Amino acid sequence: MLPFFLLLYFVIITEGEAKWMPENKIKSIDRDSPLRHRAEPGDVLLSINGNRIIDVLDYKYFAYDRALDLRLRRPDGTEYELQVHKPEGGDLGLDFESYLMDRPRSCANACVFCFIDQLPKGMRPTMYFKDDDARLSFLLGNYITLTNLSKREIERIIALHISPINVSVHTTNPELRCRMLKNKRAGETIDVMRRFAESGIVMNCQIVCCPGWNDGEELMRTMRELEEMYPGVHSVSIVPVGLTKYREGLEPLTPFTPEHAAETLDMVTAFGDECLRRHGTRIFFCGDEMYLLAGRELPPDEFYEEHTQLENGVGMLRLLETEFKSALRLSDEPDGVPFAIATGVSAAPYFQRLLDLAKEKYPKLDGRVYAIVNDFFGHSINVSGLITGQDLIAQLKGRDIGRRLLISQNMLRRQEMDFLDDITLAGASHALGVPIYPVEQDGFALWDAMAGELPEIRLPGQSEATEYYQYNQN
Repeated sequence: MLPFFLLLYFVIITEGEAKWMPENKIKSIDRDSPLRHRAEPGDVLLSINGNRIIDVLDYKYFAYDRALDLRLRRPDGTEYELQVHKPEGGDLGLDFESYLMDRPRSCANACVFCFIDQLPKGMRPTMYFKDDDARLSFLLGNYITLTNLSKREIERIIALHISPINVSVHTTNPELRCRMLKNKRAGETIDVMRRFAESGIVMNCQIVCCPGWNDGEELMRTMRELEEMYPGVHSVSIVPVGLTKYREGLEPLTPFTPEHAAETLDMVTAFGDECLRRHGTRIFFCGDEMYLLAGRELPPDEFYEEHTQLENGVGMLRLLETEFKSALRLSDEPDGVPFAIATGVSAAPYFQRLLDLAKEKYPKLDGRVYAIVNDFFGHSINVSGLITGQDLIAQLKGRDIGRRLLISQNMLRRQEMDFLDDITLAGASHALGVPIYPVEQDGFALWDAMAGELPEIRLPGQSEATEYYQYNQN
């Protein structure tokens, strides 16, 4: 059961604040749900153990106990109650019309480095939505700035101990943060972070580093002030700003030079060394791209400790190499079918290194690595995840790509299986005349695909009988 202070907290903070009550309408009920045949799709979940359900965080928190008293409402307005018994922490098995059970919260900032503001016109509408939702930070790992949190949300995060959350910090200098995020509340949220840290909320943070703005002494100040919040601040990634060619009318920004990238690396690494001596952890890590810009070798795998910041491209290439070498040690003879790997300009040398390593063991391995230059967004954008279908087709058409093409899974939307420019995987495959296989960011999966153990490809719009479509290689 919930402690009394939490029950009191919910009575106090929700009074007068929920003028709009979200319709927590049940979309479907899982087959193994304790509510199967007791509730129906279309019913609305109102409360659990007397606690009103506002959104997905309330639902997941209050549904944790073994014994639950649920109050629901049928489509005709009739309310009814159910008693449910399930394993502690077990899922109720309800799927709702909206994942958040509430409206998604958009960003209230106009960050000088915002990538969405640097998109060309005419892309799919969802590309232009800026989310800044604390619930998605906890549930899906999205990074948030904290600037649109209400007092209720701050109190709820602390009271429910919603942890870890991912925070886009960029700078702890309040005035500079207001200027960089173009939000007069941006400076206040550093105190919110301190309060979270004091309350035991774990935060993984990121800093998008912009030369002339939050680098140099400002970066050092930020690192020192974030270190003071340890262990609340668990890890921090420092990544270089990404600039597309679509910046007309936006704040002038300068890209990193190799020299400046090297200086930043040295400063962050030295400060990380100090943190390692003081706390047993580095806390601060530069993204792989910073090393590539500086022309530096990536640190060894153990440097990255728990690999907490993989999603920010911190240690991703080193982990890929470590996994690939392990897979190669355990490998069987590859099928020998000619193939190609298409990747971003920055990662291409690493993939070539892995291919060369595999060829040392299996000389008959017939593969090539192609670096795809980003003509769509601009040549300063060199990561694999921002490669479009049109650039892939234009630069590989007529080249020797063998009988299958391997690309990174993060080039595609998983469900729709299309690129950022809406070209589908099937369309790109047809244009190039070979099957294209999206491969997970995993060294074992990469070796399997190179050797001929190919991932199944789920294409949208197929019937159950043909749910998985395996390209014909004959």
